[in-house]
Amino acid sequence: MSQLRKILGVVWMLLGPATIYFLVSQAAHKISQPSSTTNDLLQWGIIITIFVPIAIGLMIFGYYAVKGEYAEIED
Repeated sequence: MSQLRKILGVVWMLLGPATIYFLVSQAAHKISQPSSTTNDLLQWGIIITIFVPIAIGLMIFGYYAVKGEYAEIED
C-alpha cells in the first residue's frame, strides 16, 4: 500500500503544474479573442485565483506522499 501512495504522490505532483498550465493557457486563449469582453477577463481572473492555490496544495500533498509521511496510517 505504501508503494501505491508513492506512485499516486508522483501523479499528484505532476497534476498540479499541468492544471495551472492548462488554466492559464485557456485563459490566454479566451481573453485574446476579439469577441472577449471585460467580463471574460474578470471570470478567468477569479477562476485562476481560486484554482491555483488548490493545485499548489495538490502538489504539496503529493510531495508528502512521496516522502512517506502517510506511512504511519494503518492500511
